[in-house]
Amino acid sequence: MKLGVYSFGDIHPDPVTHAKTSPGQRMADLLERIRLAEQVGLDFFGIGEHHRPDYAVSAPAIVLAAAAGQTSRIGLGSAVTVLSTEDPVRVYQQFASIDLISQGRVELMAGRGSFIESYPLFGADLADYDALYDEKIQLLLAIDAGNPVTWSGNFRPPLDKAVILPRPYPKPGVGEHLRISVATGGNPESSIRAGILGLPINYAIIGGQPARFAPLVDLYRRAFAQTERPGATAEVGVSGMGFITDDGKARDRFFPYWLDSMRRIARERRFQTPDRASYEAQAAPGGAYFIGGPEQVAERIVALHGELHHDRQGFQMDLSSVPQSDSLKAIELLGTRVAPLVREALGVAAPDQVPSAP
Repeated sequence: MKLGVYSFGDIHPDPVTHAKTSPGQRMADLLERIRLAEQVGLDFFGIGEHHRPDYAVSAPAIVLAAAAGQTSRIGLGSAVTVLSTEDPVRVYQQFASIDLISQGRVELMAGRGSFIESYPLFGADLADYDALYDEKIQLLLAIDAGNPVTWSGNFRPPLDKAVILPRPYPKPGVGEHLRISVATGGNPESSIRAGILGLPINYAIIGGQPARFAPLVDLYRRAFAQTERPGATAEVGVSGMGFITDDGKARDRFFPYWLDSMRRIARERRFQTPDRASYEAQAAPGGAYFIGGPEQVAERIVALHGELHHDRQGFQMDLSSVPQSDSLKAIELLGTRVAPLVREALGVAAPDQVPSAP
C-alpha cells in the first residue's frame, strides 16, 4: 500500500483567520510540503491542474520539475493533467523531461478535470468532451510506445513518422516509458477503458461510501485481463479528503475549511450546501473523509483496503488554505504514524526496503 498527498495549491482566503496567501508563497509552501513528504517516508505527492482564481497551480509540470530537483526518492505526479484540453505531444515532452530530471519518479495522471474552465480557455468544445479524451489518450499511448509516430485524428494535425523527444528515463523491466494512469470520478466506462488500455486507475472519492466503488474496481480488473499492452500492470488508487492531528481535534480543525470550499462549489453547481451533520457522516467509519487521529485514519485505510484491495491512497488535506503549519503536521503524521500502522497491518515493506516508484 502506497500512501501520499495531493494538492491544488489552494489560495482562497483562510475562512478562520481571513489571511490571504499569494500564489508565490503557495508555490514555496507546496515545495516545502513535498520535501517533508519525502523526509517522512511517503510514497508520492500529486499536483493538480486548475484554471481558477482560488488555486495557484495551472501548470503542474512546472511545479513537479521544481520538486524533482529538490527530492531524490518520492514519486511525483499530476493530479490530474486535464488531457482533453492539452496537446499530448507537448505534455509527453514535458513529463519525459521531468522523468529524466527525477530519474524515473514521475507519473502523468490523465483526466478530464473536475472543472471546465480549460475548455474555453484553450478553444475546446464541451460537446466533444468524450471524443477529446478518447483521442488524446490514444495519441499519448502511441507516443509512449516509441518513435517514429504516425497518427491522425480529429483534434490536432496528423503526425507522419514524427520523432518525439526526449524519451523518458530508462527503468529496469520497463524501458523508456512513462508511467501513465487514468483518473476518474467513478464512471464505469472509464474503468473499462483504463483496464483495456492496460493503465493504472485512480478513483476520486469525494462523497458517499468508498466501499461502493468495489464493483468498479472489479470491472476495471476484469477489463484489464483483456489488455494487450506489453508490460501493463494493474494498479488501483483512491484519492479523497483527509486530515490528521494528534490532539483529538481533527474534525473541528478541518471543518471550517471544508465548509468554505463546499459552499463555493455548491453555489457554482447549484446544489444544497452540506452542513456539519453531513460532514460528520462522511468523517465516520465507512464515509469518504479520512479525518482523525493517526490510529483512526490508519484503521480506516486498512478497512477500505479490505473492500477495494487498492494499491495506494492519497489525501487532499489543504482545502481553503489550511494553514501551512497544520498541513505540514498532517503530512508528518501521515508518514510517521499512519503509514507504519497501515504497513504493519497489511504486511507491506517500508519505502527504504523497496525500489522508489510513483
